[in-house]
Amino acid sequence: MMALRTAATGMAAQDLNVDVISNNIANMNTVGFKKGRAEFEDLIYQNVEQAGSQSSSQGTIVPTGVQVGAGVKAGSVYTISTQGSMTQTSNPLDMAVQGAGYFQVLLPSGETAYTRAGNFSVNGQGQLVTADGYQVIPQTTIPQGATAITISTAGQVQVTVAGSTSPQQVGQLQLASFFNNAGLQPLGNNLFTQTDASGAPTVGTPGLQGLGTILQGYTEASNVDPVSEITALIVAQRAYEMNSKVITTADQMLQTNTQMKS
Repeated sequence: MMALRTAATGMAAQDLNVDVISNNIANMNTVGFKKGRAEFEDLIYQNVEQAGSQSSSQGTIVPTGVQVGAGVKAGSVYTISTQGSMTQTSNPLDMAVQGAGYFQVLLPSGETAYTRAGNFSVNGQGQLVTADGYQVIPQTTIPQGATAITISTAGQVQVTVAGSTSPQQVGQLQLASFFNNAGLQPLGNNLFTQTDASGAPTVGTPGLQGLGTILQGYTEASNVDPVSEITALIVAQRAYEMNSKVITTADQMLQTNTQMKS
């Protein structure tokens, strides 16, 4: 019976949906996290009777036909790149992008990755790095003995050192933007890499070319809405239960047929 296989695809789809929702909820407090949304497509149809075919020798036409669907499949998990709220930390090395754009990060492999998580630190050489120790691009080095660090909305990094009253510039941060943010490949650790779907990055100074600005002393919170996620979780659970009910009903029908034959 086709209904068994169709309902099974529905259960598998909702299982994936719950996986995506649970990942969103688990990352509610992850800096710069962008939530995902599972999207589905119907499977190929079995044409029992083709719409538009002739139904008699007089040339009458079947108006709708008979098509029976085979179920559902996962089409994609779409990353929603809406802005998260700004959380003030007062840490001078924390930064948030207000608007479009990603910080650039140098991976150990030499590849460039991209992130919205601006909870940065400095390593033993004073270089600006992520929580995993990956260097921020362009390289910015904070000199030892710096008494104050100022980062402008345009990404200009200035420090004041002991014995001097005037600040000196030690770096210029840049942001990268993509034509299709949803096409970026998530790596984990708040990092993404470009793909053919995302397109090549456009790199520029914060505040120019449509790029966002930088807020020092803030981090961008996750854009996960707990109420929406819990609502989606309930809907997914009910859909799973209904598909399970279809399997139970189809099984009972098959059992009835078997008993009639015996």
